Amino acid sequence: QVQLVESGGGSVQPGGSLRLSCAASGNIFNIYSMAWYRQAPGKERELVTIIMSGGSTNYADAVKGRFTISGDNAKNTIYLQMNSLKPEDTAVYYCNFRGVGIDSWGQGTQVTVSS
Repeated sequence: QVQLVESGGGSVQPGGSLRLSCAASGNIFNIYSMAWYRQAPGKERELVTIIMSGGSTNYADAVKGRFTISGDNAKNTIYLQMNSLKPEDTAVYYCNFRGVGIDSWGQGTQVTVSS
C-alpha cells in the first residue's frame, strides 16, 4: 500500500500562484505513474497532469504552460506548481500514484481562485 498526504492548497487571487505537495510513504518501489487530478463542484474528476516513471509528462490543455509537475525522489514527494491561476482552476486537487497492484489517492486539497 501507498499512503499519500497532500498539502499546499488555499485561496488565491486570479493570476496568483500556489504549489501543491504530495508526500508518499509505504511501498513506492513499483510505481509507474504519478498524477494530479482535480474535481470542481458539480463536475467529474479530471486529469490535470501526469508524470511517468521514465520522466515523461503530459498536461491537460487547460493548464499547459501554467502548471508544472515535478518530483523529489529523496523526499518521495511530487509537486504541482500552479501559476497564472484562473477562477476556473478552483477545485479539490488529488494526487494519485499507480503501479503494480497500486492505485492510491490522497485526501484532496482545496484550491480556490477568486477575487
